Amino acid sequence: MIGLSNYAGVMEGVMNSAEEQQASSPLTDSLSNKQESSQNPKSNGVGGFVLVHAGAGYHSESKAKEYKHVCKRACQRAVAQLKAGALAVEAVAAALVELEDSPFTNAGMGSNLNLSGEIECDASIMDGKSLHYGAVGAISGIKNPVLVANRLLNEAQKGKLSAGRIPPCFLVGRGAHDWAVSHGIPSCPSEKMATKFSLSAYKRNKRKMELAETMETGQTKKRRQSSENGNGSGCLDTVGAVVVDLEGNVAAAVSSGGLAMKHSGRVGQAAHYGCGCWAENACNMNTYSTAVSTSGCGEHLIRTMLARECSSAMQSEDAHHALLETMQNKFISSPFLVSEDRVLGGVIVLRCCRCMETQPSPNIQGILVEFLWSHTTESMCVGYMSAQDSKAKTHISRLPPGTVPGQSLAIEGGVCRLMTVVE
Repeated sequence: MIGLSNYAGVMEGVMNSAEEQQASSPLTDSLSNKQESSQNPKSNGVGGFVLVHAGAGYHSESKAKEYKHVCKRACQRAVAQLKAGALAVEAVAAALVELEDSPFTNAGMGSNLNLSGEIECDASIMDGKSLHYGAVGAISGIKNPVLVANRLLNEAQKGKLSAGRIPPCFLVGRGAHDWAVSHGIPSCPSEKMATKFSLSAYKRNKRKMELAETMETGQTKKRRQSSENGNGSGCLDTVGAVVVDLEGNVAAAVSSGGLAMKHSGRVGQAAHYGCGCWAENACNMNTYSTAVSTSGCGEHLIRTMLARECSSAMQSEDAHHALLETMQNKFISSPFLVSEDRVLGGVIVLRCCRCMETQPSPNIQGILVEFLWSHTTESMCVGYMSAQDSKAKTHISRLPPGTVPGQSLAIEGGVCRLMTVVE
């Protein structure tokens, strides 16, 4: 069942805004920054676009302002990096740091506590230009797990270690923590990463578990199951971002504290290759550059490798239709999840290509960016911003009333044109 398809309306609004901005702003105002690329001509200008999410789950109206605010800050931080000439992978990492630092998201500071009352985080990042990937799983005592993932990616790009050893791209647990510290990333005591909200949620969930374990009658078990179904999508607020830079390079990242009351050592989709995020520049085989970041129930996203599935689908002519079909056929109705009553997850997707036909002169380079988000959870909070925008836009997407989370989906998005000058 398709709960919502609102792509056209949002697309028109964003497109109109982008065109008006280009018409009213002299192109020469965008020529303050320069960036070199070994594969592309030299480009001058302010270019790039970021799309972020604060998770697919349930976002209460009472906290809507906070969720939107953190998405705005994440967009602004990424755009600041892009304006300074940073590559997409650096900008996406900056966005994730802002999302991890918020006490309202389940990533970094304020993450869900596991069964032992500890915080263990997952994160990954992928660079579409080099196709390198870095990830950490079940890492404790690090304030910003995405920085460790990004450092793993950077170190891998330097080549082999001594004696011809292959550098790691994915580390977990204590080993990940020790590697981070040895590479200059400071540790942070777990007690400082917990917030009043995460601690109170842990105590509340622990009482519920203790009560559930004493329940024996079928009637009580039925009530317990109903309660879990009513609240199950509220704790799936993994965060993520996708970015395209001035040169058309893409990158994606994702970070999560995992499910509340998870087993110690559990690693969710945020760290798994092809499941939490994916980024791939256009090449001979792919017309479009694509970047994807996911959120939701990690076990569902791992078993469907949703990030890579969505990226592959974006090579189709109609991005909106391709994402809709992927979410329906490769996720909700996936044969790998046939035993699941509700399949919970969400994605943000970005694809871009050079738009030669829109160039007003030979030295003007255009990049057409299409961006989408889709979710089967009750809601998903997103924010987006181009380097030409004065402020970020935010939106909390919700399933229509009467639809069932995990069995229906929402899909929305828009388009944006980026213009730069090439020498």
